[in-house]
Amino acid sequence: MNVDHLKAFQKVAATGSFTKTARELFLTQSAVSQQIRALENEIGGRLFDRSGKEIRLTGEGRFC
Repeated sequence: MNVDHLKAFQKVAATGSFTKTARELFLTQSAVSQQIRALENEIGGRLFDRSGKEIRLTGEGRFC
């Protein structure tokens, strides 16, 4: 597992925002999205429910 992906996951979970996470980690929003997607691909599941403007942890995301 990539440590940067885990840091991005933790920040998104804490802030509830890919954009805020990007600002805090000095990345683009796209880079954060790619890191989360890579982590989701690695674990074989979705970590966040991205319905509308809200981002919430899924059951799998809470387990991590």
